[in-house]
Amino acid sequence: MLIPNMNYADLKDSYLFYNIARKTEAYLKENVLVQHIYKLGIGDVSLPLCNAVITALHGAVEDQAKKETFSGYLDECGAPFLRTAIAEHYKKRGVSVDSSEVFISSGASDELGDILDLFDKSSSALVIEPAYPAYVDANIIAGRDIIHYHAGEKDMFAPYPDESIKADIIYICSPNNPTGAVFSRDKLKAWVNYANKNESVILFDAAYEAFIEDEDIPHSIFEIDGAEECAIEICSLSKTAGFTGTRLGYTVIPKALERNGMSLNSMWVRNRTTKTNGVSYIIQKGAAAVFTDEGQKQIRENIKVYKNNAAVLTGALDKIGVWYCGGKNAPYIWLKCPDNMSSWEFFDCLLKSIQVVGTPGVGFGENGDGYFRFTTFGDPDDTKTAAERIVKLFRR
Repeated sequence: MLIPNMNYADLKDSYLFYNIARKTEAYLKENVLVQHIYKLGIGDVSLPLCNAVITALHGAVEDQAKKETFSGYLDECGAPFLRTAIAEHYKKRGVSVDSSEVFISSGASDELGDILDLFDKSSSALVIEPAYPAYVDANIIAGRDIIHYHAGEKDMFAPYPDESIKADIIYICSPNNPTGAVFSRDKLKAWVNYANKNESVILFDAAYEAFIEDEDIPHSIFEIDGAEECAIEICSLSKTAGFTGTRLGYTVIPKALERNGMSLNSMWVRNRTTKTNGVSYIIQKGAAAVFTDEGQKQIRENIKVYKNNAAVLTGALDKIGVWYCGGKNAPYIWLKCPDNMSSWEFFDCLLKSIQVVGTPGVGFGENGDGYFRFTTFGDPDDTKTAAERIVKLFRR
């Protein structure tokens, strides 16, 4: 008799985006004269790939049409040209990373799930909440004990470690999804010290590092002394360069990272060569263009649009006196619902009053209730109109 993975039965039904869609559809059916919904909820980009990437993708397609430039299977861990380009990108920021410590993936979401293969099921996982829901779900599926570490306003949703709590795997996302919070150098150093003291491993989700503008906020966990002995960094080009539909990410596993005499870098080489044939040549060539001088210049222009959206939204919240964090160094804005509304009450208020849709904070953990997330990846005109409507509604 086939025995399924019974851990799936422990997953909570995820109604967040289903409920958002259902409520929006019901509202539109009841209000047929409503022409437009202003969507500030889904964290998907709205601008196309930059020209440098498109040119590289076209060139790679042409390569595949000629025998002399055709490429079949690539290195399962990533093409040397891309791994080297990423290592050089780190070096420009003063972080020493060898290309053999860089692994190419089909995106941070995939890698965050796959990377758990490195850890025994008996390992505990600490998730700082509110959090990206997949952190919790992936560990439930693996049958792992989860420590729900609640952050809040007092620490700007970026807490220090609690020395009384022991965990084997630690999730840190900075800039954070959903809260937009960033971890200072001092806080990251505290977590690195904690991890090395307890022989834990930090899974550092740096998917939104390109949005950091404050010089004192680390872009990489490896800017912190000692991190090479306790951290894995997982990155993405989805929001950095618009690869949400193109799919490419990269992971850095230092060779200095060992546990119980085993090298996690060597383990991941074996994992990738066993479980994957790698990412396509065409996509990797497109990704390599992101790390050229011209590519960096062009993606910065797109990021500037999203950061302007953030300024428009935070400006509106400032006018109505609502508490929030994020927006400046992150593409997400996390706000406290006005008038002591719950997350879903505020959702209904925005939808029914001004046709604006965001994401209820309770969907990211129980301590997210009473909070709300706006994304800055939307259309600039929609964002501007939504901000104006929010100000008008709450000033009234």
